[in-house]
Order: sequence, then C-alpha cells, then structure tokens
Amino acid sequence: MPPKRKRSSATKGPTQDPASIVSLADNAVKLPASKRQASRGKIDTNPDQNADIVDGKIALRASPDADEKGEALNISAINQGPPVTPARALNAAVKEEAESYSALSELDEMPLAKKNKKTPTKSSIAAKKGSDEIKAFKEEQAARKAAETKIKKEDADEDVRADPDGDEGVAEDVDTMKKEAARPPPANSDYLPLPWKGRLGYACLNTYLRFSNPPVFASRTCRIASILEHRHPLKDPTQPEHATKNRPDKSKPASIKRGQKYVEELGVANARDVVKMLRWNDKYGIKFMRLSSEMFPFASHEEYGYSLAPFASEVLAEIGKVAAKLGHRLSTHPGQFTQLGSPRSAVIENAVRDLDYHEEMLSLLKLPEQADRDAVMILHLGGTFGDKAATIDRFRENYQKLSEKVKNRIVLENDDVSWSVHDLLPLCEELNIPLCLDFHHHNIIFDDTKLREGTRDIMDLYPRIKATWDRKRIKQKMHYSEPCPEAITGRQRRKHNPRPATLPPCPNDMDLMIEAKDKEQAVFALMRTFKLPGWETFNDIIPYERDDDNKPAPKKAKKKKTKKQIAAEIEEFGKELSDEEEVIKEIIAEDEVGMGGKEDRVFWPVGMEEWLRPKKREIKKKEQGADENLEEMMRNPTPANFEARKKAQAAAKSNLLLPEDVKKRLKTVSSTADIQALLDEMKNLTGNEKSSDIKIENSKKTPAKKVPAPKKRTARSVPTPSVSTPDEEEDVDESMLDLSDDEADEKPLRPKIPPSRASGRAKGKRVSYADMDEDELR
Repeated sequence: MPPKRKRSSATKGPTQDPASIVSLADNAVKLPASKRQASRGKIDTNPDQNADIVDGKIALRASPDADEKGEALNISAINQGPPVTPARALNAAVKEEAESYSALSELDEMPLAKKNKKTPTKSSIAAKKGSDEIKAFKEEQAARKAAETKIKKEDADEDVRADPDGDEGVAEDVDTMKKEAARPPPANSDYLPLPWKGRLGYACLNTYLRFSNPPVFASRTCRIASILEHRHPLKDPTQPEHATKNRPDKSKPASIKRGQKYVEELGVANARDVVKMLRWNDKYGIKFMRLSSEMFPFASHEEYGYSLAPFASEVLAEIGKVAAKLGHRLSTHPGQFTQLGSPRSAVIENAVRDLDYHEEMLSLLKLPEQADRDAVMILHLGGTFGDKAATIDRFRENYQKLSEKVKNRIVLENDDVSWSVHDLLPLCEELNIPLCLDFHHHNIIFDDTKLREGTRDIMDLYPRIKATWDRKRIKQKMHYSEPCPEAITGRQRRKHNPRPATLPPCPNDMDLMIEAKDKEQAVFALMRTFKLPGWETFNDIIPYERDDDNKPAPKKAKKKKTKKQIAAEIEEFGKELSDEEEVIKEIIAEDEVGMGGKEDRVFWPVGMEEWLRPKKREIKKKEQGADENLEEMMRNPTPANFEARKKAQAAAKSNLLLPEDVKKRLKTVSSTADIQALLDEMKNLTGNEKSSDIKIENSKKTPAKKVPAPKKRTARSVPTPSVSTPDEEEDVDESMLDLSDDEADEKPLRPKIPPSRASGRAKGKRVSYADMDEDELR
C-alpha cells in the first residue's frame, strides 16, 4: 500500500486489523451492456447506476470556486455535513476547550436553568468568588473571549463573502440597484485577437461526454461513509457488488487497505477518462484543459489522504504522453479553501497538503520540460480577514515554507471579492509569482483611482503582467468570462454568463481559459462566431438523437413471461420492444463512444441542453373520480394482475364500474328520496337512459318476511338497481353468489328478490324497493 500523507498529531486514524482482505478482482461489478465498463475496473464507477458514486460538485461550475445556488463547496458538503466555516470551526474549538475546564467553572458559567437542582448558598458563592483560582479563571476566560471576538471580527468578511468565481444569483435592494446602475459606463477595447493563433480551453468537465453512455468525466467522488463501508468485505465475495443484494457486510472485520483500494479505483477511473477527453478535444480543435481537483477523491484529506504513487503513476503518465503528443496544455485550480494568508494554522496545514497533492498529480504526468513548466496551479489569495496588509504578510511567510516544486507551479489570480490586480501585482513581482489576469473579476474588483472599469485601461498593465511569466519561462495564460446580461450590481455580475459573446483584447497567441458553465459548448460558440481554427469540425446535434454511444439495455423482468404475455403487453401498452432489441445488438466500440458519430454532431444551441439526452416519457395524471383499484393496477403493470387489469379497463369503457363515492352512498341509502337521487346521479355518471324511467312508489304495505342471505355470498357491494321487464326471468342468477371479492367487482350484481315479490315481477308489475328491508338492500 502506498504511504499515506502525514497526519496531524491531534487526529488519530482508524485502527482496524487489515486482515482478511478480499481482492477487488473478486468483487468486480460486471456490466454486460458495456465492454468498456467491464474492462475498466473492479467497481461500477457510473454515478447513474451506482448510488455510492457521486458527481463532484465542482465539475459543473464555471470554475472550482463557484458557488452556484448558494451551495457550500467544501469537503463537508460532499459528506452530507455542514460547511466548515472559520467561525464554525472556531466555535467548535472554543467549545472543546471549555469542556476541559473543571466542573466548578462550568457551574459558575452555566445559566440558572441548566444548573443542578440544588441551589448553592450565599456563603458558598462568596467563597467561590473570593477564591484566587476562580479569579484567575475569570481573567483567562475574559482574555479568551476578547481574542475570540477579535478573530470573529477579522473572519467576518470571509464568512459572509461569496466565493471567488461565484455563480450564485443575488437580490439587491432598490437603493443599491440605483447606485450601481448610475456608475460610469465601462471603457472596453475594440481590439479582437484575430487571426487567432492561441489555445482555447475549458475547465474540468465536458458536458457532451458526461451525458454519453457510458459517461466520460473526471470528477467521480464519493462520501467518506462509502469509504468506511467498503472497508468491509462483500456478503458474497464470489459475486459482484449489488446495490441491495450484495453490499459490504459490516459484521465482518474491516480492512483499511480494502477501503483505500475502493477510493483509488475511483481516481484511476477518472484519470482514464481524461485521456478520452483529450482526444475528443483534439478532434474538435480545443488544445487547453483544466484538470479537475477531484480527480483523486480525498487525496489531500487530513485523515483519509493518500499518495498517488505508485497506484496512479501509470495512468497519469498516459495522460501526459497523450497531451504531449497532441500539443495540449494542462493546468489545475485548487479550491477556495486553499488559502495561505489565513490566520488559522489548521487552514494553512490543509492548504499545504492540498498544494502538495496537486503538485504530485502534475509531476506524475511526466510532461516534456516546457509543457511541465506550463502546467501551473492557479491560486486565489483568499479572504482579507479584516486587514489586507497583515494577510499579505502571512502569505509571504507561508509561501516561503513551501517546497520548491510547489512554488514553481503557483500562479496568483485576481478575484471578484477582495483582491484586485493592483493588490496582487506588486506581491507577484516581489515573490516571483506569475499573475493570471481574469477579465471578469477585474471588471468587478479594481482600483478606480488608477483605471476605469472595462478592458481598455487594463491593457496598460499587460507588459508588467507578462513579465511575471517570462521570468519563470512559463507560457502566459488568461481567464475570460462575462456576467449575465441582466446583472447590474457587482454581486449580481459575479454570476458567469453560460456562453461569452466575444473575445477579450488579449494577444492572439494567448492560452485562454473560458470559464463558463456550458464548458466546451461555450468554446464552440466562440469558435463559430469568430471562425476560429477548428470551427468547421463540428455540427449541430439532432434533437434527442445520438448514435455515438451505447444506450442502456432494457431492464429484465423479474419473472419470465410467456410469448403471449409479452405480445399482449406490447399490444396493450404500446411497448417498443423491437427498438430495444436493436439497441442491444448494436454496441459502439470503446474508442468511438461519445466522439460525435459519423456526422460529428456535438454542438447544441443555447437553451437546448435536453438535446444531449432523450426526452423523458411524460405520464399524464389520471382523471379525478377514477377507480382506485384500477389506478393501483396501472401503477404496477405486473404479469400477475395483467388479466385483472384488462378486465377492469374493459369494464371502465362500458361504464360498468361505479365511482367509489357512489358505491359508499349505495350502502347507506334507506329512504325513497335518497334512492331516487342516487338513481338520477347514476344517469349522469353512466349515461344510462333507462334510469330515468325508474319511479319510486310510496305504499304502505306490510313488510315482507326476512329471507336470510346465503352463507356463500361474499360480494362487498350492491350494484345499481335495474328495471325489470315482463320478458325477464324470475330466477336470480345463483352463480353470482359464489364470486370472490375481485370477481364480484368485475360485473354488476342484481339484488336477490324475495319470494313474496317474485310473483309481482312475473306479472310485469313494478317493484317498490322502498318496502324492502335493510338486510335485503345490502
């Protein structure tokens, strides 16, 4: 097992016995529908099929720091925990420290409502207050609270600040909107870097490949709970893992190595897909890409972190080999919590581990000398913590402690929250750090005493910015994105436009990273607008049609069906089984999955994201008043209830099934008026014209003798009374008395007529149901 990263002395890792390790080869999940998945690994790494695998939150955003819809982008959010803000972490530390004090101090500080039931006397309180020990504690506590308040105040801007590169929408008050709308218009340059000779790129995720079958992307991750669970062997190690039938057995001994293997397999799967993404980019003229920081989940974690060598050395070297062959540039962008200017030591320790992880990942690519030098790590300075000068001093001090390999790759970027180009440029010149200019951030945070908003004035600083790159012989790069058209205030303008409309006034040989939510589609839009190299290599995709991936095979039925059942279901519900069989037969080769097919249709218009995948089948809501049993049967189309469902549908079409509310009322009617009202209502519901001929006679006849109902009768309800005619037979259909509940509901029953009334029916006389007993009507 590769050596783990150095952990903090305050944190102890798990101590389970690593015995009884089950190889992942025995636990492999086999996917017969895709040879690619079966050959690639030991676990099912498709998040669309495996609930343990999740798509990294970072991947879909414009940049790793973006905070779309207010989600906190930190490791605790991925683990279903609350975000660890500096204030929350400080409160936790203070609470832990307070718990270590004596019970006497806790009692003195505890509110009266939470103290012991026994109230201390005045003399005991006076003794405590007069104690030198208590006085010392009071002074120490007061000093601690003062320090806590100071740090909270310094951290206030970090707690409430939005993330750099954020994409969240913000609602502003009217006064702020008016003030921002009245600001001077931006002074933009009219220069376009044409003809374009540089490299365009996007960040982390390819939307077209992500929605392929199987998906291709490099940000698979998991929860820590999944790592701990997979330290246990499967219930049946001889069978592949299953979401419900064959899960890890927590009753068996756990192995740290087994859990480590699980998370390493995710990283290897991510890295293998990077190779496919590079070849896809090269096919369509994209030569620049930012690697996802989540390629190897939890690699920089304090407790669960691990080294990438040797298990990932080979696959990372393959990425470097392909990138060098195709002339592509690679870079990374550690997240917003990697801050070297923080006043808290825990944040600094985490930042150093994260930078070491990114440096190791880039070094294992084994790129050629210049390409390796150009593989940089873009970093934000972070929060100001109430004092920019003090934060810069802390950054200087912590930066000097970094290894030379890390320092050779660090590049600072101006952000749209705190740090402008004028804040960072002197620091970069002092510490020999390249400065990456982000045009979008600059138009939000800039020194208005030295230049105006827009892209024109910043061009005066181009020579100084370029010099920071030339001193280290690194190819310069810039970031470009635009605010949404409807944004007015600075906070609103932080949200990235999914597709920028133009190019910045940069040199035409620049390596330009397009930070937009539409990723490669945003790059395609610019390529088409300005006829950049490669724009003719791709076409619009056909709506809901893709022929360059393997559609999932139809789900197998739990029970085997006969040919008659299959044919009946096809006829009844319109299943297109023949189309599914064609899908199974045609398997796209691994190298061709997601590559655009013969016509290279990989570009979709704005607002047509659903074109990437077929439209979901719409299920119409059933009309109100429908029979509940029929609705339940339709929700569960199983072979067992197929015949019952068919009969129920036929009965519904013939208006033989009564609505549920009429059935209930039929059981409770007793008076003549109620029966007549019910019959009239049945006319409206069933369209039965004969019900209008029914007349209820009020007569004072002697009640007939009660006739006990047969014991075999099990029908639950009485059907609608019908009109008798001279042609009808006297006898009641006795076969209806032995029906089960389900059979009785399938066709209406006629009430059994007492013998005393049979003669009247034979003579063609009308029967008065008002004279019948309650038992007879049931």
